[in-house]
Amino acid sequence: MVERSPAATSPDFDLTIGVVIFKPERTVLTTTLTSLRKAVDEIAPLRAKLYVIDNSPEPADQSWMRNLLPDLPLEIIAGHGNVGFGAANNMVLDKAGKFHLVLNPDVEMEPDALKQALAFMAGAPETGLITPKAFNPDGSTQYLCKRYPAVFDLLLRGFAPNGIKAMFRQRLERYEMRDEIASTPFWDPPIVSGCFMFFNGDVYRQLGGFDPRYLLYFEDFDISLRVRKIARIAYVPAVRIVHEGGRAASKGLWHIRQFLRSALIFYGTYPLKLF
Repeated sequence: MVERSPAATSPDFDLTIGVVIFKPERTVLTTTLTSLRKAVDEIAPLRAKLYVIDNSPEPADQSWMRNLLPDLPLEIIAGHGNVGFGAANNMVLDKAGKFHLVLNPDVEMEPDALKQALAFMAGAPETGLITPKAFNPDGSTQYLCKRYPAVFDLLLRGFAPNGIKAMFRQRLERYEMRDEIASTPFWDPPIVSGCFMFFNGDVYRQLGGFDPRYLLYFEDFDISLRVRKIARIAYVPAVRIVHEGGRAASKGLWHIRQFLRSALIFYGTYPLKLF
């Protein structure tokens, strides 16, 4: 892919947040936005703005979001249809602040999550991207850092029944970097999840955002690998979130097709590793 190089801009905000939605479940999104509001309050007087990019096929009532966040500058972008996660995030690329957070609509963050991320980047300016410590809704740990994927690992993790997974437990745990990820920061994981990506804004702009060829899935793999060429990635466990998440296989045939389509794009761009 040829990386785009947007014209240099002077950020109007210290922190911008991009949330892409598609026919969202209001209760889940409310939890995300409420936690975001509390986290933004913790970083005052820094200036923050939220961009909600609505990929839903039809217009929906959006006044409730404005009512929920009366003190947070909010811009809602809608009417373009489902252009994909990466392309939707790129709609606000030229508006990214000094720092920019790509946030899933099913993530609940701790009140001090943004404060912790900003403090870490202030102390380590070589950091281009932060990934947090994540938990499943049941309180178990969710591993957002990954080693470079083999096709076998992806199929095993995404589609195999639990009995088969149990047979390859050690392999899957190594893929999820469980031997490296602990209670202290860890530098330069190869790949991190797209559910919560806290960028240095200059790095994000230099990358040209996400590769729009990925409608869904693997766009976070791609951008992680590109970040590593120009800056460092840090796993920062002081930044804590709860992420609902879910496997592609459990979401229906459309999601499975998108997963396979994106895998072909990814391995057409990066080295193919079968096992």
